[in-house]
Amino acid sequence: MNTEDFRLGQNDFEAVFMNRRSVRAYADRPVEDRIKQQILAAAMRAPTAGNLMLYSILEIDDLELKKKLAQTCDHQPFIARAPWVLVFLADYARTMAWYAEQGVPQMCAKQVKAMERPREADLLLACCDALIAAQTAAIAAQALGLGSCYIGDIMEQWETHRQLLSLPRYTFPITMLCLGYPTEQQRTRAQTERLPKALIVHQNQYRLPSKDELASMYPETGQALYERKFGAAFSLEMRRSVSRMLEDWK
Repeated sequence: MNTEDFRLGQNDFEAVFMNRRSVRAYADRPVEDRIKQQILAAAMRAPTAGNLMLYSILEIDDLELKKKLAQTCDHQPFIARAPWVLVFLADYARTMAWYAEQGVPQMCAKQVKAMERPREADLLLACCDALIAAQTAAIAAQALGLGSCYIGDIMEQWETHRQLLSLPRYTFPITMLCLGYPTEQQRTRAQTERLPKALIVHQNQYRLPSKDELASMYPETGQALYERKFGAAFSLEMRRSVSRMLEDWK
């Protein structure tokens, strides 16, 4: 088959990749099961380290649970109104259970060596798997006419989310994706600006921006952005939560 058969037309490319925006308001229309299954199938065909698929996807369809997540994820009511919510977990629990079932602990004991346990590197690898699957789902949704919005705040409130979602050791909710058909206003509103390509794409070696580039990097002052994002209460909670999760992970 000619590889050109798989090429998107320019209009399709623009619609899928260049016209995407985060959607936080959804039309009063459910996401059809056929569409859901297509998006999940696309996510599961995403690249994965060693074909291990070190992630799991939680479909959140219980309204009361969505309402709780809307509160625990930094008080964002639109989460509860999203027609379809997916939580992407970095997941080593399933693999470790498989190793146990396959007799790996006994093999290690016979070899008089400790069985390895997931460490920080394994967590990062599983997070990569989960995020690649999530982005594939987001792009698949865009191609099928849906809008989506990432919720990084699912990394906050580790103790609460662990209980709400029945998460075993060696799992971590790295991101959440809200999906639905966008309202007309959301579909046509202006996109947010991105940083210039010169600051993002480097040739062979990394370079820090110049003083002039730093001065014009964002539309607000550094002090304002620090207070609104990096130094804000939700960022402090996210750092605390992830640190607490790492204690459990190790």
